[in-house]
Amino acid sequence: MNAPALVVLGNGLVARDGSYRISRACRALVAEAARVARALEPPVVVFTGWSPEGGPSEAEQMHALWRERSGEVVLEETASTTAENAARTLPLLLERGVREAVVICAPLHLFRARWIFHHVYGAHGVAVRFRVARVVPTPGAVAWELGALTVLGRQLRAAEAEVERA
Repeated sequence: MNAPALVVLGNGLVARDGSYRISRACRALVAEAARVARALEPPVVVFTGWSPEGGPSEAEQMHALWRERSGEVVLEETASTTAENAARTLPLLLERGVREAVVICAPLHLFRARWIFHHVYGAHGVAVRFRVARVVPTPGAVAWELGALTVLGRQLRAAEAEVERA
């Protein structure tokens, strides 16, 4: 395959009605993925993200917004962390012969996502690039990313171990 696959990282929150929904930022990720898909015509588009409550997953909700026709759409509906996104999408790409991916993420998430995906994908011969969506950071997102840095090493080791077991 010549064109890279797209991997779109989910993000959600509990809505006022108690349901789990993708965030406004996540909707922007889907829109950015659509722009990239029109330019690159990817063979595979992977939406990744879970639901903590058994309702529609982040992946399923992103797919519901998807209007593009290019590529096979694959849903990975179990990942609840960025490290799990990397570990659980890698086998989906490898079984389809994909050797390059473009990961779509928010600007604040770029540092952590880049670190994780380069380690997990790179160790298995999948080149990875990143595309950030136009998302204005919220104070909550800043706090989340700062907190997530404290568990980055542990999550990366867990992701690498998960890939090795698979």
